[in-house]
Amino acid sequence: MKYHLLQEGIVYDNVFQIKKARIKHDLFNSDTIEVDRFCFERGDSVAIVLYEKDTDSLLFTKQFRYPTIKESDGWILELTAGSLEGNEDPEQRVKMEVEEEIGYQVNGLDFISSFFVSPGGSSERIFLYYAEVNSSDKVFKGGGMIAEKEDIQLVKMPVNDVHILFKNNQVRDAKTIIGIQWFLGKHRIKIK
Repeated sequence: MKYHLLQEGIVYDNVFQIKKARIKHDLFNSDTIEVDRFCFERGDSVAIVLYEKDTDSLLFTKQFRYPTIKESDGWILELTAGSLEGNEDPEQRVKMEVEEEIGYQVNGLDFISSFFVSPGGSSERIFLYYAEVNSSDKVFKGGGMIAEKEDIQLVKMPVNDVHILFKNNQVRDAKTIIGIQWFLGKHRIKIK
């Protein structure tokens, strides 16, 4: 199956970009179609599942996220995450995000997966990692970057409590759901 990009341009450019494209592509029935499509150019991001071994806890962030106010008060529990800039190395970026957001020093990283967040309308891909730390690895202040107007709280949650939160549909962020499912599967922990 093939596609042809007939026309593409930026229709919005302020912090993020929105592109509009005219595309001709094959259909499964062997015909073709010409359509206009939009793409929210978010850029790629990194996220990390952090397990604190000495407390048997997962480490999360909590911060205000405007798009979530239609469902909640706006403060949401998430994995530590951040945006990649240019050709930045994802492993270095995720370590910097952990330091900036929750104050931990991370040494070893395991790559879990990369995935598109919402491929029907966004180009964003997330590179998801895993690391284990101890409470003694919290050597930085954390809390986010003041220059970026971030206000981030560290949430340390025992694994058993994560089960309850997850079971009760209280985790509302896709990358966090994926990360928790991976962690529970890796450790063969069942949600009851």
